[in-house]
Amino acid sequence: MNDVVEHLYDVDLKWKEGRIGKLNSYKLKNGIEVATPPEFPGGIEGIWSPEHLFIASVSSCFMTTFTAIAEYSKLKYEELTVPATGTMSNESGKFAMTEIILRPKLSIMDEGQKDKALRILHKAEEACLITRSIKTEIKMEPEVLVAVGG
Repeated sequence: MNDVVEHLYDVDLKWKEGRIGKLNSYKLKNGIEVATPPEFPGGIEGIWSPEHLFIASVSSCFMTTFTAIAEYSKLKYEELTVPATGTMSNESGKFAMTEIILRPKLSIMDEGQKDKALRILHKAEEACLITRSIKTEIKMEPEVLVAVGG
């Protein structure tokens, strides 16, 4: 028998003015201002947009999934960065996020762990629950670097 496990994540958005709102969650310390991105009429520079948050959710899910799998697999690494780029287009007359490219860069000390590191990067991309929950195509261009002295 399968037991269904559910987790709830609450956010509260309060409109501030114009095209700006503030996201909060009673479980988190800090809120985030959000606004229409500057590419759209009335958009505002310098404030997180829903589009940024969408890409950030994919990127951060990849990172948290990778760290869990790496820990379980006993992969030692020195640094991980995950630059990500999202492409929004209106191919069918309506805007949608059509592609996200993740470019994780992983630094390891042991040259002998390079293949294992690459496998874990790919496994993390496949296992990320946010990636599995959206229809946007996710591409990954991983890079594993061996740190000096490794």
